Amino acid sequence: MSTVPDTRSMFRVHDDLRPHAVVIGSGFGGLAAAIRLGARGYRVTVLEKRDGPGGRAYVYERDGFVFDAGPTIVTAPFVLEELWQLCGRRMEEDIDLRPMDPFYQIRFHDGQVFNYWADIEAVREEVRRFSPGDLEGYDAFMKASQANYKVGFEGLAHVPFNSLADMARVVPDLVRLGAYRSVYGLVSKHIRDPRLRQVLSFHPLLVGGNPFRTTSVYCLISFLERRFGVHFAMGGTGSLVKGLVGLIQGQGNTIRYHSEVERILVEGGRARGVRLKSGEEIAADVVVSNADSASTYHDLVPAGDRRHWTDRRIRRSRYSMGLFVWYFGTRRRYEDVPHHSILLGPRYKELIEDIFERKVLADDFSLYLHRPTKTDPSMAPEGCDTFYALSPVPHLEADVDWETQAEPYRRRIEAFLSETLLPDLENQVAVSHVVTPRYFQDELNSFRGAGFGLEPVLWQSAAFRPRNRSEDVDRLYLVGAGTHPGAGLPGVISSAKVLDEVVPDAQRVKGVA
Repeated sequence: MSTVPDTRSMFRVHDDLRPHAVVIGSGFGGLAAAIRLGARGYRVTVLEKRDGPGGRAYVYERDGFVFDAGPTIVTAPFVLEELWQLCGRRMEEDIDLRPMDPFYQIRFHDGQVFNYWADIEAVREEVRRFSPGDLEGYDAFMKASQANYKVGFEGLAHVPFNSLADMARVVPDLVRLGAYRSVYGLVSKHIRDPRLRQVLSFHPLLVGGNPFRTTSVYCLISFLERRFGVHFAMGGTGSLVKGLVGLIQGQGNTIRYHSEVERILVEGGRARGVRLKSGEEIAADVVVSNADSASTYHDLVPAGDRRHWTDRRIRRSRYSMGLFVWYFGTRRRYEDVPHHSILLGPRYKELIEDIFERKVLADDFSLYLHRPTKTDPSMAPEGCDTFYALSPVPHLEADVDWETQAEPYRRRIEAFLSETLLPDLENQVAVSHVVTPRYFQDELNSFRGAGFGLEPVLWQSAAFRPRNRSEDVDRLYLVGAGTHPGAGLPGVISSAKVLDEVVPDAQRVKGVA
């Protein structure tokens, strides 16, 4: 969806004496960073290669159908509300958030359904229905989830890790929590039923992680959802993007589209600005990259200016899975289909190993099915539905030719949905659009086409991720899924909050560039 920039603010910045911050990319991390820097007295220019904002949260419109390309789940809405408060506004003036109930409906391959209700007693009843003997274990797991939330989110998400000494200070807490365990390992400590183990361990897939390898700290997501709920923004996630763009422009700052960055300009070890692919050079006092962290270093920072994030280290790091996403609109409505569905395939651990370890495109799959028109019918023409079906797949290290495999894979998904939740789907599709890991690489500049950047394993967390303040280049900062604290809307927004601790106050850098 193309958004027309405010040209009045674009052309008045030249006589603006505030120190200048350039933000590369207009994903949620970049937009949040721009707002925070603007609130701290910086003149901000956001540079976006595409024709509209959002990054992974770009919006597609086809024949009256509106598709959120990326994030669809809003948890921890307070991290967004704070951005409006920084601009002297209230988020509810611009955004209508609706709570989801159930959060998700999880459908097993045999047709059984687990409803992940907003009310915890209703969830406990679901647990009792599946496995009465696991009810006490579920309560214990939720206590463990809360403990991980207090340390992993309340304690660490907004804190910079500028050195290994910063990491050493949190090691005792991580040891106490058993962070060496995987998410699935912590769930299995408390839960015996294999179906409930899947229900309580799938969350890492929402942030690019393998439940069998992702540190158990990510079990915090269960408590995060329980405490703050799961929400949907009316009009789609794109309405949040539009609202954030409005805040930036209200600060007198600028978003430029069709402005792809070719190089971060480094002089004397300090970021001095950027060069666009058009050849234009833009000077800056600070540079913030919301681009994929691996691509930021590999493609934008000259190799001679990197000692930590060398090409070799980037290549040897582990990356999240890829994503295959089919966006489609139907000529009819499927009234019984919930807003969020998780459709689990016949295999769980084996499928995840195919995706993350063996890196092969399996014949079976699991899906996240999003039907926003359950909550907001305006996202499709009258009497129609908007959907997207997301399937985790290997990233581009796999030997998969998506030019030839995309359509057969889409047809398999279509046939499966027709047989289960969406009868006669083959004859009801009005519009269709597919993206594969190649889209993430070619359009979103994501290294190896990974859907969420670096994989969130323990040795790639906190101080071991690319830091919010670059280890290699002074006055270069990183936000987004590939830096601390990680992927997911709360994590990405929190990465911008870390900038308050590591970017110098505007008065300290005034006149440097």
